[in-house]
Amino acid sequence: MLRIILLTCVAACATAQSYDLLIRNGKIIDGTGNNWYYADVAIKEGRIARVGKLQNATATRVIDASGLVVCPGFIDVHTHIEGNVLEVPTAGNFILDGVTSVVTGNCGSSAVDIEKFWKQLDSVRVSLNVATLIGHNSVRRAIMGDEQRDPAPQELERMKELVEQGMKAGAVGLATGLIYVPGTYAKTDEIVALAQVAARYNGVYASHIRDEGDKVLDAIDEAIQIGRLAGLPVQISHFKVTYRPNWGRSVQTLAKVEEARKQGVDVTIDQYPYIASSTTLGTTMPSWAFGGGRDSLLWRLNDRKTRQRILDEMIDMLHQKQIKNYSYAVVARYAPDSTYNGKSISEINRLKGRKPKARYEAETILEIVASTDRVQMVYFSMNEEDLRRIAQYPFNMFASDAGINKYGAGMPHPRAYGTNARVLGTYVRDLKIIRLEEAIRRMTSLPALRFGFADRGLIREGMAADIVIFDEHTVGDRATFDRPHAYSSGFAYVIVNGVITAENGKHTGARNGVKLKLQSGM
Repeated sequence: MLRIILLTCVAACATAQSYDLLIRNGKIIDGTGNNWYYADVAIKEGRIARVGKLQNATATRVIDASGLVVCPGFIDVHTHIEGNVLEVPTAGNFILDGVTSVVTGNCGSSAVDIEKFWKQLDSVRVSLNVATLIGHNSVRRAIMGDEQRDPAPQELERMKELVEQGMKAGAVGLATGLIYVPGTYAKTDEIVALAQVAARYNGVYASHIRDEGDKVLDAIDEAIQIGRLAGLPVQISHFKVTYRPNWGRSVQTLAKVEEARKQGVDVTIDQYPYIASSTTLGTTMPSWAFGGGRDSLLWRLNDRKTRQRILDEMIDMLHQKQIKNYSYAVVARYAPDSTYNGKSISEINRLKGRKPKARYEAETILEIVASTDRVQMVYFSMNEEDLRRIAQYPFNMFASDAGINKYGAGMPHPRAYGTNARVLGTYVRDLKIIRLEEAIRRMTSLPALRFGFADRGLIREGMAADIVIFDEHTVGDRATFDRPHAYSSGFAYVIVNGVITAENGKHTGARNGVKLKLQSGM
């Protein structure tokens, strides 16, 4: 009898254990894609301690999640936070969209000294968990500048050394941006050589592929071939098909990915849920114009014959896209004159008193490019049918392709504020093209698996307590192209490593993020 009493006491004491945070009565969507269930979640020392019916448990803080979804924190695999993270470490546009972890260094642009980058993050303390890729463009520029040529053998060796240093420092893979200078000048074998270094450390190859328009199938083939030859998984960034002649080709592009997977190549993709892209104004110009750096560019723009050649090729590019003018290109951020922000190139051209013709608009582009190093743009170039088809692909993750925004500054793409809320509100609840459990799987466990975050992406005992609590009936994006600075609605709580970082749509100021370094096994 005494033994039974003691066992009962031990069981009661265990049941009545006190936790740091207790989430009660939530509708648990655990990140696996399985159906939801009701349970409580107990958190202690930054970890999920217990999941189940915990009637006798106590905690320092109790959240009643009745009527709300409780799921893992969202993992955004395609971001560009290195630009503003030191200035805005609270990362409100991500946190208030349910994002608890990000992968930065995408499109070939990253910190080259990854150890220094980690120290900078430590110095400011960030609200998000952060992983980074090592960027091919940044590495190539560090060794070769913007030269339009193949690397000499010793230059390639130095690039490989930089990639290896980055991987040893914890980078999760190699990123390329093959439409951008200087990455666009690199041949496939150069990238394979660098990807092989990342592969030795169990890294991923993440690529903004060489073309997303007429030659998109060739570009996908190249990415798959790099993964096959280098022996590492492939992540194709912001998967899309651009411009009217290519609308509908998502059937073919998805088939390419699926066929590669059947052949044993580990290929996955990511996507933002908008029909407009965002990149630099320089992409409207031929890439050769930028070869050799900014001084060479300015010389070419000042040379009459070379400038004319650039203009001719720009007009040819428009014709190939079946576009009459540059009204599809809208300025997001132009530092020399903020009144340009939110205006199309066609509108700016008219403000300059020029005729509304494509060639005059191209001249306007050249003037703007000559005046500053970088102009961020929004391009309306995609088709909703393709977007929805890609969104339904099971090996597709949702990602913003955004940086950290200063609230109210410029006219950024609304994806910076509303990517996840838009998926949950528009494509899950309203259009019903994706099940809620499936959408959350692709925001949580799928990206965690792809980038090796072994302790994140699931509501499971022992996992890091990155958790989002939201109302599935009201969640939605509020940011628009006309008014992009608007936080998402419907998120009740965002918890990062066990600390409440957003509550009732407001950032608490908590900065409890950690570095997510690749455990290479080397």
